[in-house]
Parts: sequence; C-alpha cells; structure tokens
Amino acid sequence: MEQKVLAQGDVLGVPMRALMWGGIVLAAAMGVRYGLLENGLLPRDCLAPGSPVAACMFKTALVQSFLHERLGWASLALGATAFVLGCRKAAWAGWLAGLLGLVLYSYEPAAVGAMLSLLVLARPRQ
Repeated sequence: MEQKVLAQGDVLGVPMRALMWGGIVLAAAMGVRYGLLENGLLPRDCLAPGSPVAACMFKTALVQSFLHERLGWASLALGATAFVLGCRKAAWAGWLAGLLGLVLYSYEPAAVGAMLSLLVLARPRQ
C-alpha cells in the first residue's frame, strides 16, 4: 500500500500558494465591497453634472461584473474546464474568480466554480 506524502507547506493537500493568493484576492474583494460600495465612497449618481469620471467608470465596471452573476458564471465555466481538462491555469483563474464572486454577490455559481478549481489545484502535478 502506497501512501502519498504532502509537499512541504501544503495544508490538507492544497498548495500554500493557492491559499496565499486566495487570501490576497479575498482581502481585496472585501475591501472593495465593504470599503467602497457599502461605505458610500463611490458616487451615487453618475449622471449628475460634475460627477467624477474615473470613479463613475470604476463603479459602472464593478456593477457590470456582478450583474447577472457574471463573476460566478465565469468562475464556474473556468472551474468546469479545469476539472475536465486538468488545466492548472484555468483552475487558478477559476479559483480567484470564484473568491471574487463569493464576496461580490455571485454566491451560487462562484462557490461551485471555486471548489472545482480547488480540486484541480489540490491534485499532484503529473
């Protein structure tokens, strides 16, 4: 019977790099959600004269990203692709997009996409 040995720094089979980058992306997403969106730091009415153009463009792009749960569906598509093909690059993108989706209002598809991606990242390299 053969036992698999975890690499140095792995946590329950998940590479430490995946956890570290996940923490960074999660902190950034929480900063955007709670620091900018829910704190009211972005302008409410971008159609009003004199609205800051850069802040309004950022707000519009951000709202478009979680409208119709686009972040979550992107994570699910990337995670499914990574799981079926075993592609680690798609798994990284799906994992990080899934974390963004979990914080930025795309819960259901983002959770599945992130978990599928994490399963690929936890597999030993061949």
